[in-house]
Amino acid sequence: MATALHSVFLFLILSLLTTIISAHNITNILSEFPEYSQFNTFLSQTKLADEINSRQAITILVLNNGVLSTLTDKQPLPVIKTALSIHVLLDYYDPQKLHQISKGTTLTTTLYQTTGNAQDNLGFVNITDLKGGNVGFGSAAPGSKLDSTYTKSVKQLPYNISVLEISSPIIAPGILAAPAPAPSGSDVNITALLEKAGCKIFTSLIVSSGVIKTFQSAIEKSLTIFAPSDGAFKAPRLPDLNKLTNAQVVSLIEYHASPDYIPFGTLRTSKDPINTLASNGAGILVLTTTTAGDSVTLHSGLTSSRIAETVLDATPVVIFTVDSVLLPTELFGKAPSPAPAGEPVASPSPTPVLAPSPNESPSPFADSPPAPPAEAPGEVPADAPSDDSENSKSDNGNAGPVMVSPVLSVLLTVSTIVIFFIILS
Repeated sequence: MATALHSVFLFLILSLLTTIISAHNITNILSEFPEYSQFNTFLSQTKLADEINSRQAITILVLNNGVLSTLTDKQPLPVIKTALSIHVLLDYYDPQKLHQISKGTTLTTTLYQTTGNAQDNLGFVNITDLKGGNVGFGSAAPGSKLDSTYTKSVKQLPYNISVLEISSPIIAPGILAAPAPAPSGSDVNITALLEKAGCKIFTSLIVSSGVIKTFQSAIEKSLTIFAPSDGAFKAPRLPDLNKLTNAQVVSLIEYHASPDYIPFGTLRTSKDPINTLASNGAGILVLTTTTAGDSVTLHSGLTSSRIAETVLDATPVVIFTVDSVLLPTELFGKAPSPAPAGEPVASPSPTPVLAPSPNESPSPFADSPPAPPAEAPGEVPADAPSDDSENSKSDNGNAGPVMVSPVLSVLLTVSTIVIFFIILS
């Protein structure tokens, strides 16, 4: 009996350790194969690589450089992103599974389906066993043909990621003939998009401060905007923006934008600090992120805000709305520590700020309401909008469940099993 239990526990340990090390990196995988270098480059440029790396049980249908050029030639990057996302299947298929499809044909979901832009069956791929060793691929849209076939296996990490080569692109109807999902470059009307998304106050600030010119210059290369909603500017503890100098307004607005293209999938998976247009040094005026499920929260060190909505994602430009105004500590000082429970709260001292230059008038923040105290682990002010994430508090004020990283959870489980193993020994 003890021997059998030992075997079971050993199997569980090995399975859990396999889960820990099964993370994949599609960029590294394809770097081993020069014939897919262009496919790999486009995955990086469109940030589809981040989406792929964040998922398990996934299949990439790759095209060699020569074949890929027939799909990407003269196409704008947003269209290429859409086309390639149809080649990312949200299920694991290796050569054996391809030839064992139930009833010989199946429809499988692609990454394009998750964008919310796919109409009808455009976000699905038809996989059909053509017998004789051949497997066909095509769009699931009515009337589509199986124009592509399975060529060879490239690499598998069972049952996590599979890379298969196919003979030709899977072209969903209208994907290449239609215009880009959204305008690109100088054609993006930032102010119109922001006003329509309910960010009229932010729009007014970027125009009156002149930051709109900075945005328009950056947009040709790459730009990400985190636009506070109109409701965010009505928060009771927000400093009086009318007292800011134009230079301070410029810094605040530029703090809500990054010179990099950072779509939601990248925000959800990346742990690196986000450089902003206001950044002027290592770790200065940057943003950090935390994730709870599919919710992403931005942190300034003083305030926090949830990513509310994607207004535009047209590579290399993305615009989000956020629930709160992000206040950088470099401009607004540190948040005061909360008073100990049970003791009277003293009148708050003026919020510290950066010392003004000799030619600059005193900072208006000295007369502004103090910034709210930070709440562990983030810095969300008490009056910030609540969300449904697992880090939020329950209605009775007690702390909600604490998020534990998947790897830490697995390690804790392994430790428990090892302890039982030792006891039984």
